[in-house]
Amino acid sequence: MVSVNSDPVMPTALKILIAGGFGVGKTTMVAAVSEVPPLETEERMTEASLGVDDLSGVEGKSSTTVAMDFGRITIAPELVLYLFGTPGQDRFWFMWDDLATGALGAVVLADTRRLEASFASIDFFEERGVPFAVGVNCFHGRRDCSAEQVRAALDLDPATPVVLCDVRERASSKQVLLAVLEAARAKAATHRAAARPVVL
Repeated sequence: MVSVNSDPVMPTALKILIAGGFGVGKTTMVAAVSEVPPLETEERMTEASLGVDDLSGVEGKSSTTVAMDFGRITIAPELVLYLFGTPGQDRFWFMWDDLATGALGAVVLADTRRLEASFASIDFFEERGVPFAVGVNCFHGRRDCSAEQVRAALDLDPATPVVLCDVRERASSKQVLLAVLEAARAKAATHRAAARPVVL
């Protein structure tokens, strides 16, 4: 008689950060793709944020993430993605190092109306060697720039994926996550190739 092991398979957990400037759509992206109700730490903005948070380009924003967003996607029974949305304001950046610990990769969301808000996130991941993809959030379906124009404006490495997306849409957001996984796979392959002993 053949015995079947009934022990459940523990899935491999992969951690992806969703980062970017203030009001770029991080919370919306996590909510769009998560298979479970996302954990959100949104709080109403008060007068205390006046002069502290830059609302240029997002004047209608009335709430903000004060810790992180969290969601989950099961890719396969043995593979689960955990998504951590970072807070966008400078005053919460002290949390980023902890959130980045153990991350496989990251999404840097960008808004073409204020691309300069992406530079700090890009620098953060480049300095730490975390592979990332840039997701250009096309607000209201507007595509004001091509992926290559954004790549040039952000002075990105040619290997860094740039994906035009609408973070309100699950399928569109998934394409950005797939680009992150591909960037992480490519980086791992490069490291393996560099680590191979040279045979003389």
